[in-house]
Amino acid sequence: MQTILEMRGITKTFPGVKALDNVNLSVTRGEIHALVGENGAGKSTLMKVLSGVYPHGTYDGDILYEGEVKHFRDISDSEACGIIIIHQELALVPLLSIAENIFLGNECARNGVIDWHETHRRTAELLAKVGLKENPETLVSELGLGKQQLIEIAKALSKEVRLLILDEPTSSLNEKDSDALLALLMEFRAHGISSILISHKLNEISKVADSITVLRDGATVSSLDCRTGTISEGDIIRDMVGRSMSDRYPARAPQIGEVVMDVRDWTVLHPLQSDRRVVDNVSFTLKRGEVLGIAGLMGAGRTELAMSLFGRAYGRYAGGSVTMHGKPVDLTTIPKAIKAGLCYATEDRKQFGLVLDDTIRRNIPLANLDGIARGVVVNEEREAEVAEDYRGRINIKCSSIAQETVNLSGGNQQKVVLSKWLFAGPEILILDEPTRGIDVGAKFEIYTIIRDLAASGKSIIVISSEMPELLGISDRLYVMNEGRFVGEMASGDATQEKIMGMIINSVG
Repeated sequence: MQTILEMRGITKTFPGVKALDNVNLSVTRGEIHALVGENGAGKSTLMKVLSGVYPHGTYDGDILYEGEVKHFRDISDSEACGIIIIHQELALVPLLSIAENIFLGNECARNGVIDWHETHRRTAELLAKVGLKENPETLVSELGLGKQQLIEIAKALSKEVRLLILDEPTSSLNEKDSDALLALLMEFRAHGISSILISHKLNEISKVADSITVLRDGATVSSLDCRTGTISEGDIIRDMVGRSMSDRYPARAPQIGEVVMDVRDWTVLHPLQSDRRVVDNVSFTLKRGEVLGIAGLMGAGRTELAMSLFGRAYGRYAGGSVTMHGKPVDLTTIPKAIKAGLCYATEDRKQFGLVLDDTIRRNIPLANLDGIARGVVVNEEREAEVAEDYRGRINIKCSSIAQETVNLSGGNQQKVVLSKWLFAGPEILILDEPTRGIDVGAKFEIYTIIRDLAASGKSIIVISSEMPELLGISDRLYVMNEGRFVGEMASGDATQEKIMGMIINSVG
């Protein structure tokens, strides 16, 4: 097997932090190489070194690509060699067409004039290679996330990619779109294109990876060859976190009490399509100390249900009632919902859950400014006390509470989101995809926080696309499809097959 890439002794230091410590990585031609590790292990930093985001001279060590030492000054240098990186946050312009996005900065032009006929012809060819039949003039904003991810790959193919780097490419995709993307990577492998896949979904890695490099605390822990034998998920996890995790979910002894919230006939219309019910006559109960899971496929209406209950933050209310402790409750605005003891941790923590360019200290009190203010003036000493308290209580790993949240790992960002809502003093927490994009070690910490909150008497609703997660942490499950609840069962009686059966049998 011919080696296409070697990274030797890569060391990268930021002020006060050694992000990479003598890291080695080797990728052969036409293989899918998985790069795994906990959040903050150095995976993204290593790929930024490779792609030229961190240029030569800002790190120690050597990059050998196709047998030659490379000194990439910026990302255009690496792209010229066929090294293309697709980041977790897609770099597409929503209001431009597919064709315009694919050739943005790499236009098909003659004498400074774009040749649209050639642009559309080449776009159609590239779309066919990734399995899409869309019109090249379609706006990217009209496409789902799965198709947008494929547009990014088509864009990479337009630059004659030889080494494709994908950072958490399936974190926001449903199972069908994830499988389509992984199948495409395997097709690329057959044509000699190498891929580096960064993912926290170990089942996907086990399915497609030819080899695996594990990073921990900025150093290479192990290099595993999947072609010489079966590599178990347990082996990978042990190398990632430095310990065995025979049980991925913390043990708990539920102490479930009386009904706290009762939702009856809740109906919500689409905000733009007045004849479309996104939540259709949903009824359910939630008890004290209970972890209630809501399962369903992407688009089932789970997030819409949660947001509409939380101060009617989504859609148009069309009917239904909510009682808490047997009494009607006013949830018509977000402040009223918070006052009633309800909180909602969004599935998109970066866009809606945090002020990324502000500090941990500023983010944690945001949902309860009255708790740190004297009148209309923030008490900065109290603000710092609160942030330090939750930093220790939730185990937020950071240099200090003055650190900007944008520089935290995904798991620690999620802990800041949880801290923000816990400081608001809720009785009911709705957690929407609470472990999305988080490694297995950080997931365990989040699960432990959920367990402890339930043990303290909080009532928790968890929405998750990962069925094993729901089965592992929930006491009871509702299954949702096409805006309706189509099944209910105790988690001890539930299986993935039963959940999918309920969904399939409800279609129509």
